[in-house]
Amino acid sequence: MDINKPINCQATSNLTVNIPDPDGKNIVLYFYPKDSTPGCTTEGNDFSDNHKSFVDANTVIYGVSRDSIKSHEKFKAKQGFPFELIADIDEILCKHFDVIKLKKLYGREYMGIDRSTFLISPNGETIKSWRSVKVKGHVDEVLTRVQSL
Repeated sequence: MDINKPINCQATSNLTVNIPDPDGKNIVLYFYPKDSTPGCTTEGNDFSDNHKSFVDANTVIYGVSRDSIKSHEKFKAKQGFPFELIADIDEILCKHFDVIKLKKLYGREYMGIDRSTFLISPNGETIKSWRSVKVKGHVDEVLTRVQSL
């Protein structure tokens, strides 16, 4: 899961994001299923509420889903997120981090993003991963880990 060569991603604010971070910051990459859904909104707001603490700990946050840039821009603006959202339409990051899983909703099966978070060092090493995340309390756990570096 470590990143041996940089991965370039399209993000909100018309940015191309590089993973790992070329400026020597840690990255919190959090994968979520869909823009503007209740759990994803709560998780995004939790990261937003703690954004300054992550910045103070030399860490940048990126939210990732398969939604389009247009959808991400709308979601980011509505919620006032201070961090960028990556549009992984081609599932390059999703496949690299193996977050696409068989899910069930109302008896229907489909392939979707398993809510997951990864802490990546400036050299591309995955320091910590959280899979099948439950939103409540998750951001506090990630922040505690980041602050311990």
